[in-house]
Amino acid sequence: MTIEETDVRGVLRRVTDDLVGPPTLLDDVRRGGRRRLLRRRAVLAALCAAVVAVPVGGALHLADDGAAVEVASPLLDEPARGDLAGDEAYLRQVREAWRHRARQLGSGLRGDPHVVWAGDTPAGPAAYVAHRTESNPVVSSPDGARQIGLAAFVEPTAAGPRVMTTETLVDSGTDGNSQAVLLGPRRDVLVVLDAGHPVEFSPTLRYAADGRIERTFQPVAFRDGAAVLSVPPQRDRVTVALSRTPVSMANVVHITNAAEILFNGKDSTSPRQLTYTLPGADRVWGDAPAAQVGRDPFETEALAAHVDPGGTHREGESPRLTVYGATPDGRQLLLQTVQYNDDPARAIALLAHSGAPFHPVASGFIDWTTPLPVRLRLPDGQGVLVATEGAALSYRIGAGRWHDAGRGAALLPADATEVRVTAAGGTVTNVRVDS
Repeated sequence: MTIEETDVRGVLRRVTDDLVGPPTLLDDVRRGGRRRLLRRRAVLAALCAAVVAVPVGGALHLADDGAAVEVASPLLDEPARGDLAGDEAYLRQVREAWRHRARQLGSGLRGDPHVVWAGDTPAGPAAYVAHRTESNPVVSSPDGARQIGLAAFVEPTAAGPRVMTTETLVDSGTDGNSQAVLLGPRRDVLVVLDAGHPVEFSPTLRYAADGRIERTFQPVAFRDGAAVLSVPPQRDRVTVALSRTPVSMANVVHITNAAEILFNGKDSTSPRQLTYTLPGADRVWGDAPAAQVGRDPFETEALAAHVDPGGTHREGESPRLTVYGATPDGRQLLLQTVQYNDDPARAIALLAHSGAPFHPVASGFIDWTTPLPVRLRLPDGQGVLVATEGAALSYRIGAGRWHDAGRGAALLPADATEVRVTAAGGTVTNVRVDS
C-alpha cells in the first residue's frame, strides 16, 4: 500500500499535535498546534494504521514502471533469530496472523512473510515480521526513497498472536534505529531488536530540584537478535528511554507503541499559549521576537539538560509560557516552559547577547495553582523574572512604596523583596520574592 504525500501530511497534522518534543520559539507555529517531536517516525507508526517509512538497508533495482526486479535487505533475507525461531507451530500462528493483517491493509505483497525474530518473553511469545511488496513506489519520507516491504511486531494476546502497527521498509539504507516494543497487560516487558548498533537503556525519568532531567543509562545486552528487558509498568506513561550511542535526541530508538500508551484513545488537546513581551524588549529583540528564526534554544544545546534525550512524552496541559525581555546590561532574555505528561511544568530562563547562542541561567518548577508561579532570580544582578497568568503585578524593596510592574510578567530589580499580585477577580496576594 502506498500513501500519497497529501495523506502523509494529513496524518502528521492529526497525530503530532501534542506529542512532545521540545516546544519552538515560533509563536505562529505554536498557535497552529504543530509540535516538533522527539521521534516523529515513532508517533506516526504508533498512532495510526498508516504505513511509515523505516530504512532497513540493502540494494534495489527497479524497472521503469517501478516493479521490483531485485531486492536485498537484512530484514528480508537473513535467517530468523531468537529462541523460538525453530518453533514451527508458533511460526505458523505468526504467519497466519500476518496474512490476516495484510488482507485488512489491502497491501500488494509478494512471496511469504519472513519472521525476522521470534522469542519467548515474560509476557509470552513475540515476533517481528517483514514482507516484500509487489511494487516499489517512491514514498514521501525519506525523500526519494522507495518502498521495498512492510514490517511489524507481533504481540501475544489471549486470542493468539496479534500484528501491531505496520511500518514501511525502504531502500535508502539503515538509520541505525533499532525497533522496540512494550509488551504485556502492564506494558512492563521491553523488547529491543538488534540492528547492529550499540544501544543504551534507561528505565526511569527523574528531575533534579531545578527541573533538569536526570537519567542513568546502561548498555543493552543483545542475545540472538534481540534484548528482552523487564521495566516498570508503562500502561499510561513511558518512563523508559532508548538511544543508540552516544545518547542523544538524534539517536533515539523508537518504541512502536509508545504513542498508543501515551494517549490511550484520548483526544489530544493543545495547551494555552501565553506570550509576554516585556517593556524594553524591542531594544534587543526588534519588533518581532518570535520571528528570529534559527535561534530556537530547543534546536541547540542550550536546553539539553532540560530535554529528555531518549524518551517520548506527550505535552502536558499546563499553559505554555514564553516571555521575551531585555536585561539591564543589554542581553536578550527568554523564558520557556516545558511539561511532560502530567509531571510538574518547568520554567527555564535563558540569556544571550544579540546574535549569540542562548545559555540557561535559572530554572525551576511551576505550580500554576499559586498566585505567582514563576520566580527566577537571574545571575549578575540582572533582576528577578516573575510571571502569572493575567494578573497585575507590583513590587517593593523592603518597606518602601509599591511600584507598578505591568501585567502577566515582569523583570523586577535584583533588590526587590516583595511582589503584589492582583488577580483578574480582584484578589490581592503579597508574595516574598525569595520565599
